[in-house]
Amino acid sequence: MRFSTTIASLLLYTTFAATTPSMEEQTAMKAGSSLPEYVPQTTPQPTLADLLTIETSASIFYSYARELELSALLTGTSEKFTVFAPTNKAVMALARKPHEGPKLDVEYEMTEEQFHNRAKRNVEHWVSAHIVPEYPLSFDSNRHDTLLRRKAITFTPISKSNSKDPEWARFTLEDSIKIIGKKEALNGDLYFIDTAISTEQT
Repeated sequence: MRFSTTIASLLLYTTFAATTPSMEEQTAMKAGSSLPEYVPQTTPQPTLADLLTIETSASIFYSYARELELSALLTGTSEKFTVFAPTNKAVMALARKPHEGPKLDVEYEMTEEQFHNRAKRNVEHWVSAHIVPEYPLSFDSNRHDTLLRRKAITFTPISKSNSKDPEWARFTLEDSIKIIGKKEALNGDLYFIDTAISTEQT
């Protein structure tokens, strides 16, 4: 039921945001949730979950991710991943929020349980599209599979980029998504992007 509580909070926010959109309300999706707060682990280096917990600029992405079973990948240390976290501004700019998923050709009536199951599935697909099971990740011309089935991402060199910039700053993701920052974790790399990655299969 934890996920249902979060989805209900998101739907309440969507209604309220139609008249008064703000960063505070968008990030307040956890209000009323019975989930315990994630406590950063005591390790020589922070985990991906630790970094996302303290990084306020990508708090909405982590609010979605922490509700899923795959969030264990962000806290575990047996495997390493590359995460592309869209900023709060990028998530708020989406025409359809992650729990809504792609627009269906035909809408049909659903029970409350069906609605929440679909919303959870949509969120899982969206978060999975932002996680690549590779580390370290090479910024090459190859396609890199994400955790979302049949979804891969590619990188494009930025023309006239400064050779003194870090490698990640000299490429765009999916042709136009800019990588605006990077942090290193014990279990992978965390990149911040200015636009969310589409879940459309490639």
